[in-house]
Amino acid sequence: MCTIALIYFVYRRFIMQEYQRAFIQLAMHRDVLRFGLFTLKSGRKSPYFFNAGLFQDGLALSALGKCYAETIRRSGIDYDVIFGPAYKGIPIASATAIQLHDQFHVNKPWCFNRKEAKDHGEGGNLVGAPLQDKRVLIIDDVITAGTAIREVLEILQAQGATAAGIIVALDRQERGATGELSAIQEIVQQHHIPVVSIIKLDHIVEFLRERGGHQELVNSMGQYRAKYGAKDLADWGSKV
Repeated sequence: MCTIALIYFVYRRFIMQEYQRAFIQLAMHRDVLRFGLFTLKSGRKSPYFFNAGLFQDGLALSALGKCYAETIRRSGIDYDVIFGPAYKGIPIASATAIQLHDQFHVNKPWCFNRKEAKDHGEGGNLVGAPLQDKRVLIIDDVITAGTAIREVLEILQAQGATAAGIIVALDRQERGATGELSAIQEIVQQHHIPVVSIIKLDHIVEFLRERGGHQELVNSMGQYRAKYGAKDLADWGSKV
């Protein structure tokens, strides 16, 4: 293992919460989180791949919603409405709203957008609770380039709403094609919105450490993080 990666992971050891372990176990069991050698859209060769689209049955969505609900509870973000961006964000937001009620007796309205506006019936491109003058918590799977989130922010602005925060499943802690910041860090800096993830890449590595027998994979993850990792910012808006 390269010296930089070794120093990094010794320094970044932390206590992982049980709901975070449960999420990683769920993701691995459902092949949402896989290990190997994957060519990403960016052209980078990654030792892991995350595809939230494989949370594809009721049991998985229920467990996923619990993890999001617990993350929201711990985040301390004040909000009025949950918003799920089309398309992957829609079932996640729905499952999260249900689990907030079932687990914590928190009953929040939710809303989602259509990709194409409807010109009949109720019309428009939004379905669900009204957003005007509301603080909106955006629920999505990941933030890769930030394009989808910026589109949501435009929708909220047009509706007279404000973004209270963003909750995602995974923070890859990986810088973009240009610059030193990740897409999540850019959103935080540009829009002053807290972005909270259920897990980060660091959690995955710590989980593999705890299980044992994965030293080669831990090494490759460390090398990838050292090569492509975003520069850490002091309190840049995300909470563990």
